[in-house]
Amino acid sequence: MSSSQTSNPGAVAVQAAESIRTTLGIDGADIGLVLGSGWSAGADHLGAEIGRMPLASIPGFRAPVVAGHGGDLIAARTAAGKVAIVLTGRTHFYEGRGVDAVVHGVRTIASLGASTLVLTNGCGGIRREWAPGTVVAISDHINLTGATPLHGATFIDMTTTWTPALIDLVRSVDPSIPTGVYAQFHGPQYETPAEVRMAAAIGADLVGMSTALEAIAAREAGLDLLGLSLVTNPAAGVSPEPLDHQEVVAAGRAAAPRLADLLAQLVTKL
Repeated sequence: MSSSQTSNPGAVAVQAAESIRTTLGIDGADIGLVLGSGWSAGADHLGAEIGRMPLASIPGFRAPVVAGHGGDLIAARTAAGKVAIVLTGRTHFYEGRGVDAVVHGVRTIASLGASTLVLTNGCGGIRREWAPGTVVAISDHINLTGATPLHGATFIDMTTTWTPALIDLVRSVDPSIPTGVYAQFHGPQYETPAEVRMAAAIGADLVGMSTALEAIAAREAGLDLLGLSLVTNPAAGVSPEPLDHQEVVAAGRAAAPRLADLLAQLVTKL
């Protein structure tokens, strides 16, 4: 076990889940959503709000540090009568808090009894035809961080990490949404053009700094998993323009109404 992993992350997740149950007066959750860059506006369109808590007030969580992320956990009752737990921000691996901190939200959602998880992110697009504002359903991922949230000799099959039936569900809501492979780099620096060419050569369509480690933890927990990426900018070398986080935030803001509508339609079917 590396120094970046805690001795009993499952126990911390159980404590967090109990804090949420007690504070919000809920028995558990059916669905979990982690909202990345550009997606946080969707939290207000998922159903009737039950309650919310600052992430920093929950055991094992800290306030997000990245512009474009929110800082709350929200519980909502969907139109289908299910309880959704929404994290409006996440911890990134590049923050240096360790991989267990990165996946703590996933483990907490699993500890609340959820069976389905939706991971969202803002990312760089490798395909030139995917302009900023394009939503892509993740069909597979490549973990380029050199890390894992698994402890010890824990062997997890990753063949169908991204649940095919959930990808089909997305297509039923919006047939125009393509599928693609997401590659997670360590960050926080953006990828170089050479790194983007490498990612493309090994099968990636999207590059970013989140999601893959969370997906591994979701797979370990047995969650059905859906991933949605918002292309916020062309990846390095695809466009001659330098990368700028303010452009990422602006692209997310511009796409917010569509993203909110997409999430609202999806949770009614989950």
